[in-house]
Amino acid sequence: MAKMKTPFTALDGKSMCFYRLLGVLGAVAAVGLGSALYMEHHGHVVTGMGNQIVWGLPHVFAIFLIVAASGALNVASIASVFGKTPYKPLAPLSGLTALALLAGGLMVLVLDLGRPDRLFVAMTHYNFTSIFAWNVILYNGFFAVVGVYLWTMLDRRMNPHTAKAGVAAFVWRLVLTTGTGSIFGFLVARETYHSAVMAPLFIAMSLSFGTAVFLLVVAGLYRMDGRELGDAIMGRLGKLLAVFVAAVFYFVVVQHITNLYTARGGEVERFFLGAGGVHTVLFWFGQMLVGTAVPLILLLHPAFRGTRSNLLLAAALVILGGLAQLYVIVIGGQAFPLNLFPGMQVTSDAFDGTVGAYDPSLPEFLLGLGGVAVALLIVTVAGAAFRFLPESLADAAVDPHHAKANA
Repeated sequence: MAKMKTPFTALDGKSMCFYRLLGVLGAVAAVGLGSALYMEHHGHVVTGMGNQIVWGLPHVFAIFLIVAASGALNVASIASVFGKTPYKPLAPLSGLTALALLAGGLMVLVLDLGRPDRLFVAMTHYNFTSIFAWNVILYNGFFAVVGVYLWTMLDRRMNPHTAKAGVAAFVWRLVLTTGTGSIFGFLVARETYHSAVMAPLFIAMSLSFGTAVFLLVVAGLYRMDGRELGDAIMGRLGKLLAVFVAAVFYFVVVQHITNLYTARGGEVERFFLGAGGVHTVLFWFGQMLVGTAVPLILLLHPAFRGTRSNLLLAAALVILGGLAQLYVIVIGGQAFPLNLFPGMQVTSDAFDGTVGAYDPSLPEFLLGLGGVAVALLIVTVAGAAFRFLPESLADAAVDPHHAKANA
């Protein structure tokens, strides 16, 4: 039986739902930009950051968006690289979402650095002994590679090159996420960061976070536009999400077992697993319960799986758990005292041996939320301007065999 084809169309840019969404996202983005200007004018003294905690809540949002960008491209990769045709209708939207998430994350990152006007210097003067310089190249390259990938998908004349562009984008996003994880893995001075497990952990996180975000984006756009969204494609995305959440859990376990095995990792594990205050709470309740256990139950248990509302709830919980996980990694990793002289006791007035204190401020939270709004704005506006969405994702259009089996 031949695969049924469905035409691609743009979002209805004249509906009230579209204008409401545009207004809400625009307002949130404007508030985020205003918060950045407020912090730029008054200095970081109005934030919760200090000499010990120099990467705050905006960095948590920024890294989440950047990591999720790589994972959001996974649907397109499955279609082009691995030849899974049921995912092909969503491939263009997958690429658009990936670019939008990266743009939103980089916006937050640049505005949180304190001197966004010096971005041009960072883009033209590279210190190749720094992993940060490598990532500037990887981020710019991601925009270029995925842009070409979208071109090959949307332009019929370029369709024969889609598979090659898909392979290039697949490899590039793996390297990009490896580079993001290596920012932490290469930091020798931080006992909580320095680990080779960070790279594969961030790859698994990207797949999990990106799939969860993409699931909600697809459901939201199709509901807003009144388009048909079948169970076949949503069920496939749900199964993928379950596998990726389990993969993140596996690498988290490996990371903590590795720390427990090493002599210098015992104190780190005692801090995160039992004596880290808010970081311990976020680890057990936010990351492990809300972001891992509950979503896996909703996605895999026969009593809950197969329900659209449970699937979307699981995706939302994965996102919340991912933010908690990155908060523990980014903030908790800085809060743990630096061990400047191993085997020695150090006491001074320079916070030696003390846990770093950090209370996120409202402007920091609003800046991070503004980055999310910018990413969703890009998807919404581009979706209305160009034909990124299949007219229908009904089961018969995506997977006729699925529709026939359930007839």
